[in-house]
Amino acid sequence: MSVPDPSDDPLSRERAHLTHSRAALRSMREDVESLDIRDVTANWVNAEVLTRQIDERIKALADLSHTPLFFGRLDYLHSPGADRAEGAEGERFYIGRRHVHDADGDPMVIDWRAPVSQPFYRASKKNPLDIALRRRFGYTAGDLTAYEDEHLSDPSEAAATSKLLQQEIERPRVGPMRDIVATIQPEQDEIVRSGLGGSVCVQGGPGTGKTAVGLHRVAYLLYAHRDRLARTGTLVIGPNASFLHYIEQVLPALGELEVKQATVDDLVAHVEVRGRDEAAAAVVKGDARMAEVLRRAVRSHVTMPTEPVMVVRGSRRWRVPAYELEVIVRELLDRDIRYGAAREALPQRIAHAVLVQMERSGEAPDDRVQDAVARNTAVKAAVKAVWPPVDPAKLVLRLLSDADFLATHAEGILTEDEQKTILWARPVRSVKSAKWAAADAVLIDEATDLVQRTHSLGHVVLDEAQDLSPMQYRAVGRRCTTGSATVLGDLAQGTTPWATRSWEEALTHLGKGDAVVEELTAGFRVPTDVITYASRLLPHIAPGLTPVASVRENPGFFEVRPATADTEVVAACEELLRNEGSVGLIAADARVPLLAEALTAAGLPYLGPGEETTLTTRLTLVPASLAKGLEYDYVVLDEPRAVVDAEPDERTGLRRLYVSLTRAVSGLIVTHTAPLPPQLSQGR
Repeated sequence: MSVPDPSDDPLSRERAHLTHSRAALRSMREDVESLDIRDVTANWVNAEVLTRQIDERIKALADLSHTPLFFGRLDYLHSPGADRAEGAEGERFYIGRRHVHDADGDPMVIDWRAPVSQPFYRASKKNPLDIALRRRFGYTAGDLTAYEDEHLSDPSEAAATSKLLQQEIERPRVGPMRDIVATIQPEQDEIVRSGLGGSVCVQGGPGTGKTAVGLHRVAYLLYAHRDRLARTGTLVIGPNASFLHYIEQVLPALGELEVKQATVDDLVAHVEVRGRDEAAAAVVKGDARMAEVLRRAVRSHVTMPTEPVMVVRGSRRWRVPAYELEVIVRELLDRDIRYGAAREALPQRIAHAVLVQMERSGEAPDDRVQDAVARNTAVKAAVKAVWPPVDPAKLVLRLLSDADFLATHAEGILTEDEQKTILWARPVRSVKSAKWAAADAVLIDEATDLVQRTHSLGHVVLDEAQDLSPMQYRAVGRRCTTGSATVLGDLAQGTTPWATRSWEEALTHLGKGDAVVEELTAGFRVPTDVITYASRLLPHIAPGLTPVASVRENPGFFEVRPATADTEVVAACEELLRNEGSVGLIAADARVPLLAEALTAAGLPYLGPGEETTLTTRLTLVPASLAKGLEYDYVVLDEPRAVVDAEPDERTGLRRLYVSLTRAVSGLIVTHTAPLPPQLSQGR
């Protein structure tokens, strides 16, 4: 009896390729680790830079044991780019998170971002893109355990839903957000691979993958435009630190280590924020009209000269009359350049006027003379009197504490009631003693940019953008004036009093009015029964939006339970913890301390938002105000009525409830003692 040859088993061959690919990746890493740069750097600065680059390369080549090197395979009918002669043999490519090559430089794994990988996401029976076979791989704890084939060029084989794709989408999760390179859908891939030159706005309901799309677009742009973005920089902006912690491992898993993360508050942290505005004051401060108020206030510091400037050089005196100085000042004002840039230009303009007089008298001054005149004591004094320096924080402090100063510069822009709304009740002595609110810091950032231009990055991703005020959009827009942006959000999930009303308006404030708006409506993460229930709120919170249609074959677990005590909420958590995966207990902020006591009394360990779940602690207690952007395999939502009532108005409360209802990937239990909001009862 003959023994079967393992090479005849496709799964064994694929496992062998995985083993060889891991060995090749180790060799690539060892090659970098063995580099000797002692004789190739001119000085210690070059050595430091090169050492840092090598360290980053070593980190990027790390082999993560539970992260498969490849997740798919493409068998081309013909070699890409070659003449499609009859009988020409196509090539085979393994698609993975990063490029891996063997000792001869031949590719063993192709980066998912490479053009040759694109058909893995775009090819279909209707449009096979020259693909004979697409193979998907299934993994268990890092081991290759299954594969699934689609013969795209075979008309006799009917198109079928990929079971492995569904399993990967629905796979339970513990820990931070994962990448989705194995499950990117055609409509998502189109956004991911859109060019660096244009900005994109993605409107996507819960579970449509908009955050993942934004992060993968950054990874793609870094692949396609690495040199340019290495010079100009990239930034991911999220709503809070918990959200950023949740997503922070996605890009490193793709080998991208240089992308910075921040909240909008981080960007505008010119002062310490210790105070909090009433909603009405925050709305006015966040209004785009404040930009013109600030512009007027900054420019008000310029005064027209009334005295001439007398410059003494040696035995000669040169006089620039007041009327000539006024012409110079008005020209600078008319150019509408930054206040600080104009202030720096003013002494040079005055010096130029002196040099013109010198030349008329027969002298031949050069640039060194002009610079010397610009530094002349009399010129400096004139500049200080006409165009004094402006401290942005002191300017905003004066606007918010001096009623007359505010009235002068807000005339015709803000009403008297609006001015009273933002004025501080008590005068403040100094910038340091002021209890600045978050909206005040944004105003200071605007004033800072009016004085000195903000540094622009090559690309900015703005997630959960629907909650930003117009002034916050302007703050973000200043960080990408010469670059592009990816804006991600869902108008239905806007939970601030100043929430975005339309993407057209938001993009205008961002300075990206020409951005393309894309809408994702296919839900991959939220189960059918859950998204259907949550969508009952849409007519009341965002009437114009298309409801998310779940494409999940598994409808998920969903139940609404009346409860009489907090112990029943704890029991629901214990029930869901019997399943594999993470569990989130979401409640109105005021209810969190009570539920924390109940969990502790029951001996049930739990984490807070932003803390990483583990195999032993899989329950997170989440205030509803921090739930946005987070996902859990199972969710217990406590007291929907309390979530709604915690907000300043019903519409915002219903939006907060919509967010909380849509955090579950596999199952949701809603517990309540108070009656449910009537908007949820409609259609039941």
